[in-house]
Parts: sequence; structure tokens; C-alpha cells
Amino acid sequence: MKKLFFVMLSIVLAIIVYKVSTKRNSTNYEVVNRINSRVNEVKKIVNSNSRYNKDIAFFIDMKIPSGKNRFFVYDLKENKIIDKGIVAHGSGSETGVKGKLKFSNAPNSLSTSLGKYCIGNHYNGKFGKAYKLYGLDKTNSNAFIRDIVFHHYFAVPYKEKDGYICNSFGCPMVNKKYFERIARIIDNSESDIIMSIYY
Repeated sequence: MKKLFFVMLSIVLAIIVYKVSTKRNSTNYEVVNRINSRVNEVKKIVNSNSRYNKDIAFFIDMKIPSGKNRFFVYDLKENKIIDKGIVAHGSGSETGVKGKLKFSNAPNSLSTSLGKYCIGNHYNGKFGKAYKLYGLDKTNSNAFIRDIVFHHYFAVPYKEKDGYICNSFGCPMVNKKYFERIARIIDNSESDIIMSIYY
């Protein structure tokens, strides 16, 4: 009887491990697939203008829940993700429906704007060091006048968690430890880096 119990337990555990592993691989595939569909757009921009960094770009996938890694540092030469972290979206993007977001380019909307951004110079503001963002598309053309910047905030977690995290006023906002890592990439770049936010 004990032997049968252990055999059944082993089968159940094997099924659970298989399902979790399959789900994780499927999710990773979807994430990579969505990034890949944006990479060519970014490559067209960086290859047509010498002011942009041709080696590195940042991608933010707003389809992924805010408690999970959805800010990706992407190597444009090797075509692979080389770093990832958690990033908050704007409070104005909340719809009240779990997992569904809305986006706006309007001033005072407090929303995230989709599109490609050029990362500008850093400055010291109320959140400490931050980087100005310039929208390159119609969907984010007001980024600069809306004061949409890349910055850190203490309430954004460093490690993934279930559920959702705090919101920003429309800015891509990360944990300080992760911000410092990204800031080193930006500061060491001789050309402007593109950030693409998509859904």
C-alpha cells in the first residue's frame, strides 16, 4: 500500500513540475516573441541616425503584470536579453480591470504613453537622479512637456512578486538598485539609447 502511495505521489509531482515548466517556457517564448517584433523597428531608427546607440536598447512590455520583470535590456548585436527588472506604469493607465491597461499622451493624464523614446540627459530632481525622455512617436510626443522621465522610487520592489506594485505619474519607474545598473549603461554610452514601451 505504501509503495502504491509513493508511486501515485511521484506521478502527481511529475505532472505538476511538467505543467509549471511548460507554462514558464510558454511565457518566456511569448515575451521574447513580443520583443522580437519591436526590435526591427528600433534597429531601423538606430541604423538611420548616428546619434543613437546601435548596441543596446531598452524594451518595456506592459502586457506583463507590474510585479514581474518587464523592463528588458537588449543586446541589438547578439539579439538577446542581457538584463531584466521590474518597472511601474502610470496610475492613469489603470482601468479597474485586472491585467488591462489604457494609455494616453495627454498632459495631466498620469498615464503611461506607448512608443519609442530617446533617453536624454540626467538631472537631479525630487526622486534624485533621473533621465529626461523624448517621445519619438505620435503616441508619446508630449513626453517632455509632461515631465515623463526615467527614475527610481523606494516602493518599487527589486525582486519579482505576485500581484501588482505601486504606480507612477506616467513615468517608467524602477527600484533604486536596478536603476543604478541601468544608469551605468546610459552614462557609459557615447550615443543616445532608445527605450520602447509597448503593449
